Amino acid sequence: QVQLVESGGGLVQAGDSLRLSCAASGRTFTSYAMGWFRQAPGKEREFVAAISWSGGNTNYADSVKGRFTISRDNAKKTVYLQMNSLKPEDTAVYYCAARSALTPMYHYWGQGTQVTVSS
Repeated sequence: QVQLVESGGGLVQAGDSLRLSCAASGRTFTSYAMGWFRQAPGKEREFVAAISWSGGNTNYADSVKGRFTISRDNAKKTVYLQMNSLKPEDTAVYYCAARSALTPMYHYWGQGTQVTVSS
């Protein structure tokens, strides 16, 4: 079991940066690959970025590639999403999620943090 709590969201202007954090509780954080997802009003939740348990492998949605960076600090049990050059279309609730290496499905989700980018 792992519990996830996101933080770092807020209201920014286009072109600004934000860093989201996701703090995990539980003893087996390094057993999980981690991901960030987002959901804009009236839209389905979409994948943003993911990172392997070691941090050695990452992947990104095309819409954020080159602007967002996912990282993790296993000693702190925290995963980050550095978001640069933010655009109004990045406005959404951002969710942190965890999955076992044995399955492609994300089983654990945080409560989400709101990111609003004004033009």
